[in-house]
Amino acid sequence: MIRFFIWFFLIGIFLLSAFIGAVDISPKELLDADSLSSTIFYDLRIPRVLFGFFAGAILALSGLVFQTLFRNALMTPYTLGISSGAVLGAGIAIKLGLSTLAFGIAAVSVFGFVGALFTVFLLLYLSQFLRQTQQTSLLLLGIALSLFYTSLLMIIFYLGSAIQNDMLMRFTMGSLSIIGWKYPLILGMAAFILFLFSYLYRFELQLLSISQEQAQLKGVDTKKTTLRLLIVTSLAIGILVSISGPIGFVGLIVPHMVEKLYPQIISKRILKTSIFGGLFLVMCDTISRAIQTQSELPIGIITALIGGPFFIYLIVKAK
Repeated sequence: MIRFFIWFFLIGIFLLSAFIGAVDISPKELLDADSLSSTIFYDLRIPRVLFGFFAGAILALSGLVFQTLFRNALMTPYTLGISSGAVLGAGIAIKLGLSTLAFGIAAVSVFGFVGALFTVFLLLYLSQFLRQTQQTSLLLLGIALSLFYTSLLMIIFYLGSAIQNDMLMRFTMGSLSIIGWKYPLILGMAAFILFLFSYLYRFELQLLSISQEQAQLKGVDTKKTTLRLLIVTSLAIGILVSISGPIGFVGLIVPHMVEKLYPQIISKRILKTSIFGGLFLVMCDTISRAIQTQSELPIGIITALIGGPFFIYLIVKAK
């Protein structure tokens, strides 16, 4: 009954989300292509809802993959510093005053993607020197990288102009505010590839969730499997963060919520986690748009308000 109510609530919010915002939408005008309501609904609201759904699916599924590979409830791309690397890359592009690169691609997105990718390979390189304490030490490495990136970002803040600092501040808070269908299509492709890889490796993930020794006894090449899943997951996160900025805690909250609702093996929770993550982020975005303020409330604030206490709960529970 609880599961039915939660799904009913999330799906209801998803269906109504495009009608909620600063401007009221008239259903009668949706069939008139020249009306303001039609333009806002089809060019702004619908693409944003789909963008939020794909973003939530990527964040939730990446959290599930990271927590499974490292057998640590706190492992996410956000806590490992990957998102911080993307923010630093975007900050460098903003400080250099770069607008667009080749093919009209935004320089902020490219630099953000490179920053996330650089962090992934740096973590993979450093993890070679870790042995028995790999899980805990890798989490500490991610936290250390995040602090280091934050220090560099503060230097950029100090050296930047007021306009540059405002752009960077908005980027660091995360936003799903997009125009048109370009970014939803890109993110939808990234989400599909991530889901496809996760599903194809679902049995390997199930074995790795127990132990590496158990997976090796079943004939799984643990190093190759882990590397492939980490690279694909990090690429999807890099694409997302380079467009929307960092959106924290979704990858931390959703996998545990789905596990509580469906205490099944991991291979049967991949699809549920993806859909639940997408619906959850759309709900958070709807809340941010429904709150009437002078400017739109960044989505990162909503997810942090929900995820912060949940993060504390996980730490206390783990003792």
